[in-house]
Amino acid sequence: MPRIALVTCRPGPEISVDRDLPVLVAALRAAGAEAEAVYWDDDAVDWGGHDLAVLRSTWDYSWRATEFLAWAERCAKVTRLANPVGVVRWNADKRYLGDLAEAGVPVVPTRYIAPGDGADGLPVDHEYVVKPTSGAGARFAARYTPDEHDTAVRQLARMHAEGFTAMVQPYIKSIDVNGERALQFYGGSLLHASRKGAVLTPGTPYDERKIAHPGLEPWTPTPAELSVAERALAAVPEAEGLLYARVDLVDGEDGEPRVMELELVEPNLFLSLHGGSVPRVVQAILAAAGAQ
Repeated sequence: MPRIALVTCRPGPEISVDRDLPVLVAALRAAGAEAEAVYWDDDAVDWGGHDLAVLRSTWDYSWRATEFLAWAERCAKVTRLANPVGVVRWNADKRYLGDLAEAGVPVVPTRYIAPGDGADGLPVDHEYVVKPTSGAGARFAARYTPDEHDTAVRQLARMHAEGFTAMVQPYIKSIDVNGERALQFYGGSLLHASRKGAVLTPGTPYDERKIAHPGLEPWTPTPAELSVAERALAAVPEAEGLLYARVDLVDGEDGEPRVMELELVEPNLFLSLHGGSVPRVVQAILAAAGAQ
């Protein structure tokens, strides 16, 4: 009977509820595993007593990145951590987009403004997005026009004061029409795909809580989308150790898909929308725990 920890975080006012978590715990137990949901920062947990620790909804990690990564290193020394700690460390900072671009993967153009850098590089001729390189759920993300330069500068100052590096991307207008597509992989193959609407609406303050996945609906990926997603996953360090991945895509100005984000730490699985995927997720987790 494999012992499996599904790793989550403590509830809080800014933390979304992981509705998939109890479903997965129940399904794993029904399949014969000893499964439980545990908080990553619970000092009472014996991580070495588990055959596998699966990062599920540690949705506060980006606010406590140093602490979280230190925990991941400790956990990986005493049990198998999925995804592997090297992947987690690489993916926890969105500067990985630069690595993907260097590998030839089409990504949304991105520049970075670290604490101490000036704000001279903010666009003056098109809409753009400012968000932290370590973030989740659109926290500290906002959409600006060139006329809102002073507000964007204030956001940069706030982020830098809290130690965040900012990333600046052009606002991809196709999102307003075609949305953003999320291709979910589990156990090395495509699990399912979803489409959601625009998260960032004009004038929404960066420090206001956003609806992370508005208008979510099932989606059938195009061959071009699947190709870009697979190219992105092939460029991941330690890609052979991936248990799960979510590739978020948008259409560039040329109409071709580009990677917006690559979620390898704690992606929402959207199982409430894709209930038929639960058995495949359970099978992949059991295989990773050595039970199959």
